[in-house]
Amino acid sequence: MYLEFYGLREPPFSITPDPRFVYLSERHRDALAHLLYGIGQGGGGGFVQLTGEVGTGKTTLCRLLLEQLPDNARVALVLNPKLSPVELLEAICEELRLDISGAHGSLKGLVDRLNAYLLDAYAQGLRIVLIIDEAQELSREALEQVRLLTNLETATQKLLQIILLGQPELRDMLDSPDLRQLAQRITARYHLTPLSAEETDAYVRHRLSVAGCARQPFSKLALRRLHNHSGGVPRLINVIAERALIAGYAREQNQISEALVELAAREALSHPIRRLPMPEPGWVVAAILAAILLAFWFWPRSTAPESEGIDPAASVATDTTPARSVPYLDAERSTCVWPRPGPRRPRHGTGCWRCGCCAPTRSTPNRPRNARRRSSPGSTACARGATSTSWRPSVGR
Repeated sequence: MYLEFYGLREPPFSITPDPRFVYLSERHRDALAHLLYGIGQGGGGGFVQLTGEVGTGKTTLCRLLLEQLPDNARVALVLNPKLSPVELLEAICEELRLDISGAHGSLKGLVDRLNAYLLDAYAQGLRIVLIIDEAQELSREALEQVRLLTNLETATQKLLQIILLGQPELRDMLDSPDLRQLAQRITARYHLTPLSAEETDAYVRHRLSVAGCARQPFSKLALRRLHNHSGGVPRLINVIAERALIAGYAREQNQISEALVELAAREALSHPIRRLPMPEPGWVVAAILAAILLAFWFWPRSTAPESEGIDPAASVATDTTPARSVPYLDAERSTCVWPRPGPRRPRHGTGCWRCGCCAPTRSTPNRPRNARRRSSPGSTACARGATSTSWRPSVGR
């Protein structure tokens, strides 16, 4: 469909583990070196563990390893490890083409057949390698049975070399205390990480070149956006790049832009694309509780006066005074009459600053803001029991 439009001989971003399209980054070369070490004499009969996230290329490296096997190597490849210990032994014997007639379902019979084959292969100078893919799916009983297979040995050498390929959960399984005997027999460990931004660019160019593309259809910004959405995982790179080429062909665009990669990522990825990390649920709950407590703390409270020994019904019936009286200062008297209704607060005379019933406003025109109230020696008493005071400026404030 889009192959002729972009000048391709075959699909460049197939998710099948084709060794021709393998791009060996520095991490993949190190991982392949560990696998070859396990098959050679350096392994010493122990375990070789290769782990990595989903889609980082573990199975592809395994296929590449099978093409680089030495002539004296015989391999048993187990792709479905969700088996019981007896079924696992039967699968291993079938991969090595052993005759297990009469030993089906018998753990001892299968181990005896396998031991006899390993001794015969050792006498012929052959190396027997067991590769278990998706090893994190092995049960603990099956893992223990695999460990017991390493006990098949001679006085100088182990008869079986075992390679475990799996996701990061395999490392967590082998770190458990009940599998410490197996963990101690692992002679080589390697964890395969995703590609960097530069390696993603080289990866896409390599696959397009193998497919026969003479020019690069992806722009630099599109390659950067492709790395951001895929996280450097080769399988996700293949899925998004394939969908971007289809979108470019449908729109007849020779150049794949970052907008097309964005659209392809939204269509190809099952989960919504999140540009920013989502907050942890615990922090969200804590923030909500803190907001509720702050709102409760600063909520305005009504300060109703306490009444002791007064009948509320009687008080309501007899109280006819207004809710808020206006203080008034008699012009001819020096005492404060409270409450005295009046049209407004008087603007002259001295006032009672202790009770606050009648404060002067224009007795001192240039009154500073930071002035404080002080009692006058010659003040008189007001109607509420406080002395009448005059205003004095505060010193030192």
